[in-house]
Amino acid sequence: MNAVATDYLMMLHAPIAGAPQRIDDTLTIFHSDSGRVEGPRIKGSILPPTADWLRVVPGGSLRVDARMSIRTDDGADIYAQYGGVIVIAPTDFARMASGETLVGEGMYFITTPVFQTADSRYAWLNRIQAIGRAVALKGGEGGYVRYEVFTVK
Repeated sequence: MNAVATDYLMMLHAPIAGAPQRIDDTLTIFHSDSGRVEGPRIKGSILPPTADWLRVVPGGSLRVDARMSIRTDDGADIYAQYGGVIVIAPTDFARMASGETLVGEGMYFITTPVFQTADSRYAWLNRIQAIGRAVALKGGEGGYVRYEVFTVK
């Protein structure tokens, strides 16, 4: 059996901008209009439009569908899109929603980013599949999500 190997791509930090849009009991949209990506081959800012559509699915897990705009420090525009699965114990979710920061503990939060750009300096991003895991999640005032993102080899 072949193992899946990864290389570190970046840390992605996205603050939550304003109050989320609660569509109904199963769908909430979280917007971000700032943030950073920092890695060995890419550094840049998160720009609007950027948002996460978060759906509650039967059994209590959450599905994320995110779209993100990134402008690198050297001027390239990159689009990122990812799905993912989130499982957070109800007690940990309540702590996070009240403003505490979850740091890895009590959550399964995995994403699958793909990228698109016309900039030749970053065309290699068009050819990779990445995986990410949330390493910190804060709700309430000053809320944010922070991921470590890896290229799957």
